[in-house]
Amino acid sequence: MTDSSSDVFSFDTGDGHLVYRDVGAGRPLVLLHGGFLDHGMWDDQVPVFAPDHRVIAPDARGHGGSANASGPFRHTDDVAALLRHLDVGPAVLVGVSMGGSVAVDTALEHPDLVAALVVSGVGTSEPEFVDPWVHEIEAEQARALAAGDAESWVEAFNRFAAGPHRTLDDVDPEVVRRLRGMTRRTVAKHTGSEPVHIVPVTDTWVRAAKITVPVLAINGDIDSSDHTGMAQRLVRTVADGRATTVEGTAHYPNMERPAAFNEILGHFLRSVSVEGADTGCWR
Repeated sequence: MTDSSSDVFSFDTGDGHLVYRDVGAGRPLVLLHGGFLDHGMWDDQVPVFAPDHRVIAPDARGHGGSANASGPFRHTDDVAALLRHLDVGPAVLVGVSMGGSVAVDTALEHPDLVAALVVSGVGTSEPEFVDPWVHEIEAEQARALAAGDAESWVEAFNRFAAGPHRTLDDVDPEVVRRLRGMTRRTVAKHTGSEPVHIVPVTDTWVRAAKITVPVLAINGDIDSSDHTGMAQRLVRTVADGRATTVEGTAHYPNMERPAAFNEILGHFLRSVSVEGADTGCWR
């Protein structure tokens, strides 16, 4: 865990504020966290990449330190507004789970801001779940929500960190501690009866075929078949897609094996930097 207090800022969107971490200088690298987490999930990436990149890691609306929505919104529009506010882009967008879907949405809705995409455990923002293990977790969450049992909801949600072949006891206790802390903080911001303000981006799978920027999927090799399958589908759909795995990890490979994840991401960033220099798209 790094002390990020000096590089955390707030951006007024007109419907509350968005908190974001902004550190380093150079080509912009935007790190988008998973659902119910916050920018702290990237603590093992920020100091590694900040020497060569301007690393921007926001808390999504309704997550972490960012304000809840009071009206309709799209996460992709928040990302675009932040990057335009900071006058950066096109950027490499890196996202795990929900963050990956937001990254893809941004390539579809705001393509001028995106130089390349890295996703993990996700395809687009229109997921399809068929794995019985995933449905089991969804049922646990529904029961906890109906009972008003926030802690049981958090525990059910964090089963994704273990994947279908392990329990949380098999995951590094420090990773579990961080995940629980982030999830609890975000869950505490909400009530079960509040309206859902998020507006979906539509036709994402059809439109993804028109994404021309490089796309890399970095999956945990023991994540659920739904999550890895959607990521594989995405890289087959786009014009320039590729995929790799981090062994011994499930839904959060950047947290479980940060060194391995960082090596893969670093290699990709170097490759797209060369492409960007050749085309003159970086600024």
